[in-house]
Amino acid sequence: MSPESAETIDQAAYAWIARLDREGASPDLVSELDAWLAGDPRRRGAYLRAEAIWSKLDRAALAASAPSEAEARPRPRVSRRGLIGAGAALAAGLAGVWVVSRGQVLATAVGERRHLALADGSTVDVNTASRLQVTMQRHLRRIRLAAGEAWFQVEKDASRPFVVEAGRVRVQAVGTAFAVRRLEDGAEVYVTEGVVESWVADQPASRTRIAAGQTVRMMEAATVPSVVVSAPAGVIDRKLAWRGGRIEFDGETLAEAIADFNRYNARKLRLGAPELAGRRLQGVFHSDDPEGFARSAAVVLGSSVTPSPSEIVIGGPNG
Repeated sequence: MSPESAETIDQAAYAWIARLDREGASPDLVSELDAWLAGDPRRRGAYLRAEAIWSKLDRAALAASAPSEAEARPRPRVSRRGLIGAGAALAAGLAGVWVVSRGQVLATAVGERRHLALADGSTVDVNTASRLQVTMQRHLRRIRLAAGEAWFQVEKDASRPFVVEAGRVRVQAVGTAFAVRRLEDGAEVYVTEGVVESWVADQPASRTRIAAGQTVRMMEAATVPSVVVSAPAGVIDRKLAWRGGRIEFDGETLAEAIADFNRYNARKLRLGAPELAGRRLQGVFHSDDPEGFARSAAVVLGSSVTPSPSEIVIGGPNG
């Protein structure tokens, strides 16, 4: 038997989405779907793409069915099934984009970054050594950030809040852009667009509102609103430079810079001269070039660099 063509698989995936929408996700139907997905490794990707397209078509149908103020007569409702023929065109627009569906766990390795499209139309940039789980429900979009950092560009949907969980810290948005970095004792939140609210689970009095250009360090032990800081111009952009594979410093200490570089590289930087720890640095560096950073820092600080296969030492007995 000759293998299915990609077009045949895509058509079958659209049919599955339409059937689930029509009949509901009964145990028997879900079991049948699982069997179909297991039959060819290409089917799962096709199904995820179709699900994302279906979500977009749903929003398009709702928008098309809403009358404008200038219309004297209501417009006919546009069915998603009537729009399903547009799936191929939308699929072309999504080519090459990894679509993350509900219940999927994503992990990045040290030094790895990923840009992802979610099934609701939102996007996520995931930083090094991160782990998150995506759950899309009818009335809630939930991301559990178990480790690391991510930046979210949220598709507006007032009926389905978008909530990021980082330990006991919660961050909620409707349509905005923000980053969350998981800490041992809480989370850091940076807002680049719109407004979000953050709080600690079971501590309603801790609810804090953060607007674009502001940041907050939300501690899991917080019982009252946390202090929101308005970041000087450029600070949040520097904090999020990792999205472009860069690390930017503007007055950070050498110790802080080493810790930041070590997040992105298996070959670690080490400070061999403790007296240099508090020296401050400026500059823009590639996150995957710790040795280049070390040599630049050594020139500025009048120190030395001792590289080895496992680590790079800045300063030491001779400098």
